[in-house]
Amino acid sequence: MLGTYFYHEILRKTVISFGTLFNDIHIRHKDQSGKSISNMKVALAYGPMQKFLARIEQQADLNRATALTLPRMSFEMTTISYDATRKASITQTFKASDGSNLRKVFMPVPYNIGFELNILVKLNDDALQIVEQILPFFQPSFNLTVDLVSVIGEKRDISVVLDNISFQDDYEGDFATRRALIYTLNFTAKTYLFGPVADTPEGLIKKVQLDYHTNVDRENARRELRYVATPKAMKDYDADNTAQLTFNINSSQIRINVNDSSNFSVGDRIVIDSEIMKVDEKPDATTLAVKRGFNSTIKADHLENTKVNKLTTADDNLIDVDDSFGFNETSSIYTDSLQFNPATRTDSWWTLILVRLKNL
Repeated sequence: MLGTYFYHEILRKTVISFGTLFNDIHIRHKDQSGKSISNMKVALAYGPMQKFLARIEQQADLNRATALTLPRMSFEMTTISYDATRKASITQTFKASDGSNLRKVFMPVPYNIGFELNILVKLNDDALQIVEQILPFFQPSFNLTVDLVSVIGEKRDISVVLDNISFQDDYEGDFATRRALIYTLNFTAKTYLFGPVADTPEGLIKKVQLDYHTNVDRENARRELRYVATPKAMKDYDADNTAQLTFNINSSQIRINVNDSSNFSVGDRIVIDSEIMKVDEKPDATTLAVKRGFNSTIKADHLENTKVNKLTTADDNLIDVDDSFGFNETSSIYTDSLQFNPATRTDSWWTLILVRLKNL
């Protein structure tokens, strides 16, 4: 199982989303009259605090164009730990759509990602401005919506919790030594990690087949009757627009006028708005005789130019998770004594021969 390649970029997306929270923070300086004299956007970069402190110490003159200027912020991912409090069944799955197909997805695994945000400033007032623009949004958490698995459109709210705040005045030495005030905020992002997403809707039952035998001895008895059930669409999925109404119809009319009836056959199911009808007859090239309110749908009035869609196996194949659907049911009688082979999904003599040889 391990070794199946997949990469949803969930950790990367979580890091980027966390950093985006703090990428538009400003500080302002005022003169004695209270007039704003400067407005500075606080720089933000990914990296450890020690890296920026080393640059400050090695470049004491921060007025040069190539120098590292303060204030600025840095953040980094510090820990990854499993969160047992949000655990779900490891074998539980759900079905998701990629827009055209259903896919089987195992439930995600909850993990906590630790982050450290460092605020480096020269003046304590600068730090207080930055901190005050952050803290009110964490009570103590803030929710981020992250597209965790883009192929199936799986978006989840990731709770970012503010764990604690610490303060450090990194100032030692004489008056020529550069001073750096550091506020450190520790956060925990409660994210989810997904495993590989199946390319097919494996595990989704789309056909039930039952063979009836002449007696309870299945190894020697021959099959007599086969019952097969498959999902039947109760609405149009492929928007085929087979025809359109040429006149208004009320809920009691059983003959409807369409622009062209040539693409319909007797027995077809059609849907107009949300009412399903069954074609009983084709009197002419522009008329259909139908059975109204088919498949327990509600008879209703319909307006001229409304689309008439035909329900086919193409619609059956597009039934989505949690959709309402009916069943296509067929029964077949057999006298050939063949056996169904689950491996090849065919009826064959070989299966019957192998069963009998096994009993010798």
